[in-house]
Amino acid sequence: MDSCDVRTRAYKNGKTFDQCRDIAKSITTQLKKQIDEHGKIAWDEIMSKVDHDELVYKLTLKYLRQDGYDIGNWQIPEVKKFSS
Repeated sequence: MDSCDVRTRAYKNGKTFDQCRDIAKSITTQLKKQIDEHGKIAWDEIMSKVDHDELVYKLTLKYLRQDGYDIGNWQIPEVKKFSS
């Protein structure tokens, strides 16, 4: 019996999970430069940069957190560098 391969599921605009992950990684490098220059970036700005794609947005926040950035919370919706 044939079954669907969940790894090739299409997300927004027909992208695969791997494509979404690659997009999120490239956006993360751009955002890290912007955060380093300005000190922080709002969640709304990140959402507009990822073209309102929820999966790419969540992956971007995940990668920023892994790289040592404070991704905030619902009361402080911004990403900034951890204070030393």
